[in-house]
Amino acid sequence: MEKSEFTRRVTGMRERLYRLTCGMLPEPQDRMDAVQEAVLRAWAKRDGLRNEAHFETWLTRILINECHNIQRARRRVVALEGAPEPAGREGVDVPLRDAVLALDEKLRLPVILYYMDGYGVAEVACILRVPEGTVKSRLRRARGELKDMLSEEGRAL
Repeated sequence: MEKSEFTRRVTGMRERLYRLTCGMLPEPQDRMDAVQEAVLRAWAKRDGLRNEAHFETWLTRILINECHNIQRARRRVVALEGAPEPAGREGVDVPLRDAVLALDEKLRLPVILYYMDGYGVAEVACILRVPEGTVKSRLRRARGELKDMLSEEGRAL
């Protein structure tokens, strides 16, 4: 893959990649680091990509792995007590965002990839390396858990 094509495709995915990190990493600086590191790794390994049609899922998988690397490294760091809450963005449904972030990672990733990033079930299955039926069942279970969490808060779905 040529540099210009690589750059064009990564630029087109920039928001999608960052949004995925928001569901996996709590710190904004870690999110940006994960995206940068994933792009660097993808650039270094671009010749290993067998089918350029799978570029998005390939890069997304690299990003997920990088987020896991950062999570492992963060487990060894002691968190500061009383850290300020991140400022909310306008138009963000905070209770829904918090409920999605409260999901187990196995349920949270399919929700983010499917509903927020617009990937199809087959693409999510490829990214997460699980069967399509597993993606469907995790989405169903996540919807149920979200419904329970949000109904406890008095929100109607």
